[in-house]
Amino acid sequence: MSHVIAEVKAGNVVAFVLYFLLVIGVGVFFFLKTKTDTGEKGFFLGGRKMNGIVSALSAGASDMSAWVLMGLPGAIYAAGLGQVWISIGLAIGTVLAWIFLAPRLRRYSILAQDSITIPQYLTNRFKSKRKELQVICAVIFVIVYCVYGASSIKAAGTLFNQIFGLDERIAMLISMIIIIAYLFLGGFNAVCWTDFFQGMIMLAALMLLPIVSVAVLKAPETASALPDNFWNMFAIGDNWWSSLATILTGLGWGLGYFGMPHIVVRYMSIKSEKEMKKSQIVGSTWTILILTFATVVALVGRKYLGASLEDASSTVFITLAQKAFPAFIGGLVITAILAASMSTADSQLLASSSAFASDIYKTTIRQNASEKEIVWVGRIVVIAASVVAFFIAFLGFGDKPIVPAFSTIMTLVSAAWAAFGAAFGPVLLLSLYNRRVNYKGATAGIIVGFVVDILWMILFNMEYYGMKSVAVNTELYEIIPGFIAGLATILLVSHFTEAPSKEITDLFDRATGAKSVETEAGKVIVDGVEYVEAAEAEREIAEEAVPASEDIIAAEASAASDEE
Repeated sequence: MSHVIAEVKAGNVVAFVLYFLLVIGVGVFFFLKTKTDTGEKGFFLGGRKMNGIVSALSAGASDMSAWVLMGLPGAIYAAGLGQVWISIGLAIGTVLAWIFLAPRLRRYSILAQDSITIPQYLTNRFKSKRKELQVICAVIFVIVYCVYGASSIKAAGTLFNQIFGLDERIAMLISMIIIIAYLFLGGFNAVCWTDFFQGMIMLAALMLLPIVSVAVLKAPETASALPDNFWNMFAIGDNWWSSLATILTGLGWGLGYFGMPHIVVRYMSIKSEKEMKKSQIVGSTWTILILTFATVVALVGRKYLGASLEDASSTVFITLAQKAFPAFIGGLVITAILAASMSTADSQLLASSSAFASDIYKTTIRQNASEKEIVWVGRIVVIAASVVAFFIAFLGFGDKPIVPAFSTIMTLVSAAWAAFGAAFGPVLLLSLYNRRVNYKGATAGIIVGFVVDILWMILFNMEYYGMKSVAVNTELYEIIPGFIAGLATILLVSHFTEAPSKEITDLFDRATGAKSVETEAGKVIVDGVEYVEAAEAEREIAEEAVPASEDIIAAEASAASDEE
């Protein structure tokens, strides 16, 4: 028996080592390939040269953390199909974001002075020289991403602990160091390409596992009793409100896609309109397949494992992989969990570093900083944010965590997802589709959406996070009231304050009316014609007028001389 266990561990070790060599290799490759490109656009946005398929899988992999391989299958395995509403909400949300947000945001961010971060885009969208909006966005980014990053580091630690028996704290530290290594070296290119490979690993693992499990495993001779309403998607809670709140909460998760910075920045990085169309198809299809097969894994696990994992339901994916595959292949399949964790963590850390370096350091601390300096500041922030995320995960460690809300992957992801969705979802949507929205409305909406989200969580939804609500438990996910409050605030403040200038509305009309926006050799091409901003065009006309004026003056002087 000990020989079998040793063989299994050896197979897992080999598989994990190969995986780590892959991601570090990608980081080194892009460090060597792009070391001459020291610009912040190259490091933080891949120079807007990303392949459509790579961007699509990178967006999906950075979105679908270990939750989709551990949390979702575990919840369905334990409680039944009532837990799939989150999957339905996410599937709807990702398709709508690819259709309505991605193409317009890419075009608008290029025309808005080639913005490379969401705070930059919003500031340039409203033609503002004020930096409040940029700084507020960046501060929210850094804070929330530390919480979000903690979920991924914790997931990796849990995985190592369950597979190898390694102390979870040491495992979290190792994972953090590896993520820093390839992100530090390769920047956005390394993140997108590692996410691409990790997305492929996740999809392959989720599709293969239930098929192979059905083929090689035998169901228990005595079927275990299923929980009440296991197959009922609509009877979830103890009463009608609990059931309704669960459904609304699940669908509400879809709102997060409109404001998730590390996902929407992938839309901005796509190199062309042609590649965008590829991304829309691949990105939507990948996400729907991932969510569908995560559900299938849970149901197959329930059939072939019975109730044996009810006290450890989140390990259903790991247990099936260990039982259905040989040691080495099982290890490769299980690396999908590690891929999910790291692909999310690297994207979050890069987004937080770009927010600080480009939107705080460059605008308020050292306005004359060179691009090389900005890149190095971003790298330092990656290290700092990683350390903070590690300590947040550490606070949730153990049977009696210091902060219960930090104790599970799901609670950390839920808190961060809601905060981003409520703060940035409304403003990004309205900035692309509402001509009347102004700078003051956008700033107020971000603040109100974020604050309402946090207050709702504390006052009305802390039971979800393992604590007690200050007021009453509504069982309703905080992203819903936060998103509605942010949306209403933007519309109301924009309506009762000054209208946007003609320069702003002209940019809006140009960006939203364009069918194609491309970048070629430093030039912006809109519908086949080189784009020149109105202000720049006016300057060129004025410069052309100066010589003409001088010629007229000279001619008049010559005529006067002749008369004399």
